[in-house]
Amino acid sequence: MNSDKGLGTTTNPTPMRENGRVIPPRRKRNAEVRSREHLEPSEVAKLTLAAKRNGRYGHRDAALIRFMYRHGLRVSEACALRWDAISLEAATLAVSRLKRGTPSVHPLRGPELRDLREIRRQWPDSPYVFCSERGGPLTARTVRDIVARAGVAANLPMPVHPHMLRHALGYYLAGLGFDTRAIQAYLGHRSITHTVRYTEMNPDRFKAFFRD
Repeated sequence: MNSDKGLGTTTNPTPMRENGRVIPPRRKRNAEVRSREHLEPSEVAKLTLAAKRNGRYGHRDAALIRFMYRHGLRVSEACALRWDAISLEAATLAVSRLKRGTPSVHPLRGPELRDLREIRRQWPDSPYVFCSERGGPLTARTVRDIVARAGVAANLPMPVHPHMLRHALGYYLAGLGFDTRAIQAYLGHRSITHTVRYTEMNPDRFKAFFRD
């Protein structure tokens, strides 16, 4: 089943034929589908709650969304996350970044530790943190479906995709006033130019422009 169905991601609902060949539907540009590419913290909370209340594996799905948000995980990084990268005793997560990103070690907080212990109880034999019913890693398509379904269930005003969680974290940290270099290290950006976007778009920079 296509998770994008009904979410306005294509121009044509069915493939078109051209010169006897089937042409797949053209994917709409992001700007045509949604006005922004990140979620607000309140929207992340709604998304997490909706995921927990819907579906057979609500706890896993909610934990997945929380992890992707709090640690800025890409879909591929979440799918590949293994238990040997986590220390429940030390409350740390060794993040291996893809796309030539820089690795780092993140602290784990109470909600995440509780999520992880429950997942461990449900899938004690899988080496992967976020796994399927059979214990294998979730596929990228499954993760996208989980997030998209949760967005619909949460009645968010736009279609949601997983990378919006990573952007949400960047804007959240910038809004709190954290140093750009620290945000860069946390998100694993090799170049700081990828991090500056979050501080440049921070509306707090303009708060002093008017005093009425």
